[in-house]
Amino acid sequence: MCIFCKIIKGDIPSKKVYEDEDILAILDISQATKGHTLVLPKKHYDNLLTIDNSVYLKVMEKAKMLAEKIVPNLGAKGANILNNCNDVAGQSVMHFHVHILPRYDKEELKIEFTDHSKNYNLDDILNKIKQ
Repeated sequence: MCIFCKIIKGDIPSKKVYEDEDILAILDISQATKGHTLVLPKKHYDNLLTIDNSVYLKVMEKAKMLAEKIVPNLGAKGANILNNCNDVAGQSVMHFHVHILPRYDKEELKIEFTDHSKNYNLDDILNKIKQ
């Protein structure tokens, strides 16, 4: 049983931000930014690639609802809504979850996108995706 399943079951304590029959939202113990919240389905799915679409939509609906409260209530200027899918992308717990990361300034957390467009043929990539 994964750590999030143990939290959902109540075997491990957490700081619950929101809970209903399908969804649990908790404060992330690491607090990458103040108010860092995890939104997860109570039913176990490993990641974005395996989650049922209807459950995914419920998680995202609650993530939006919570972000709309977290940002103004904590005085944040914005938020990153983030999902890591598999080890290579930084997923450390193999239970689908969405991070709400309130942002107060650009320097507190680095999420950078580097331009590699000169290294790839976009038409080739497009054709492979559409196969």
